[in-house]
Amino acid sequence: MIEPTVENVIIVGSGPAAHAAAIYTGRAELTPLLFEGFMAAGVAAGGQLTTTTEVENYPGFPEGISGPELMDRMRSQSASCGARIKTETVERVDLSATPFVVYTAGAEYRARALIIATGATAKRLALPGEERYWQKGISACAVCDGALPIFRNKPLIVIGGGDSACEEASYLSKYASSVTMLVRRDVFRASKAMQHRVFNDPKITVLWNTEAEEAIGEAALTGVRVRNNKTGEEQVLEANGLFYAVGHTPNTGFLESQLTTDETGYLITEPDSTRTSVPGVFGCGDVKDRVFRQAVTAAGSGCMAALEAEHYLVDLKSIQRDTVSQIEGKT
Repeated sequence: MIEPTVENVIIVGSGPAAHAAAIYTGRAELTPLLFEGFMAAGVAAGGQLTTTTEVENYPGFPEGISGPELMDRMRSQSASCGARIKTETVERVDLSATPFVVYTAGAEYRARALIIATGATAKRLALPGEERYWQKGISACAVCDGALPIFRNKPLIVIGGGDSACEEASYLSKYASSVTMLVRRDVFRASKAMQHRVFNDPKITVLWNTEAEEAIGEAALTGVRVRNNKTGEEQVLEANGLFYAVGHTPNTGFLESQLTTDETGYLITEPDSTRTSVPGVFGCGDVKDRVFRQAVTAAGSGCMAALEAEHYLVDLKSIQRDTVSQIEGKT
């Protein structure tokens, strides 16, 4: 019977964290196997950046670069460093014993170390007009897109009432002519500190008990039809930008609760580390980051995961050699 091949390291993901991990493990001659998925979580290989037009805050690109092109470059660099990339979606994993088992639709793979870099998907609202104006005025990341020329000195709208919504509104007010927050209740869920920041910003207006009904425009977004959920009154607000701040869903369902997560599903790792609750399994990028969610921070944590995986494998080989020596000494 032929024993199945055991990979040194398997990487699950296709964004900056995954490719940074692939580049570093490839250069360490670990011959990583990367599963980029096929429309995993409804997003093309490359992750959330494939839905972003211009990226102006990734170091090394002073003129900016499109999200898809940036991910294409990362993918090419991963391959040139020795990563083997499969366009298959990982459906589940078995972390109960080593080597770990990774299952796709048509095959199973084994690995001594596993890097989870599956990201988090921004929640959408399925508004009429959303698909038409996505990245043509509608975004789920103010820090990523808010400083783009199409939003500068223009009226912008933020949907949400939590800390993230307040933070995004405050950030956008630096560039916008005005920012209107749509809050479906009559109170914020945000902390008092974030509320004070919003209330003290003359550029920000809050519309309570208000929900977006439709995104409207021509070639790009020009307005949002809203409705007061108490009175039923509707109006159209002028807006060149609509920003969702209603949360993200970490892509951890395929792990089937085998790793420790927080209450919303984000992986929990050791402080200043990418080590998860299972030795040999590392988490990096937005799947473990509910705060920053930037391409550059994701890439940095992908580097960390690769270095920690390399150290883990070195230690694993040392343990295996010691075990063999002990057995041979007893015979």
